[in-house]
Amino acid sequence: MLLERRIVLVTGELDSALAGRAAAEVMMLDASGDDAIEMRLDSGGGSLDAAFTLIDTIDLCGVDVQITVAGRVEGPAVGVLAVGHLRRATEHSRLRLKDPSIELTGSAAALAELARAELERLARFHDRLAAATGRPLEEVKADFAAGRYLSASEAISYGLLDEIVRRPGTIHEFPGRRLGFRP
Repeated sequence: MLLERRIVLVTGELDSALAGRAAAEVMMLDASGDDAIEMRLDSGGGSLDAAFTLIDTIDLCGVDVQITVAGRVEGPAVGVLAVGHLRRATEHSRLRLKDPSIELTGSAAALAELARAELERLARFHDRLAAATGRPLEEVKADFAAGRYLSASEAISYGLLDEIVRRPGTIHEFPGRRLGFRP
């Protein structure tokens, strides 16, 4: 029923399985009509690779992907929110800007290469968030390193949200929202 209403759920830890399922649903809905797709996002974190899967899929969509947060969005999932064409959240939603933690195993040489690659992905992630929010890159990096929490209204000021949903069917709009923005 949700897919018939053009709604994609992304709930839980953002791993490759969840990102792959959500990306497939978004691509199917993109191919099946011209109406906007709504993604409902509630994620306590995940991997950068999974986040980039959804970020790239949203970038390639021919229709708008509107993202609504109900609950929390942390770590790499914040990047998914940031690239939505209309970004909104419920009044009591919480966002946490937090670099992902990773576990690496292997030889010293392999670990050095894996760490280098992960740092490059993290730099691309921070760049993308700086572009999406209009914040200086150094500020974004510092906020993610510190694990900064944002309320929904603070996320509006930060440039991560366009609207706050106050109750079903109503929204609180803020001046300067960026509807229709495409990176």
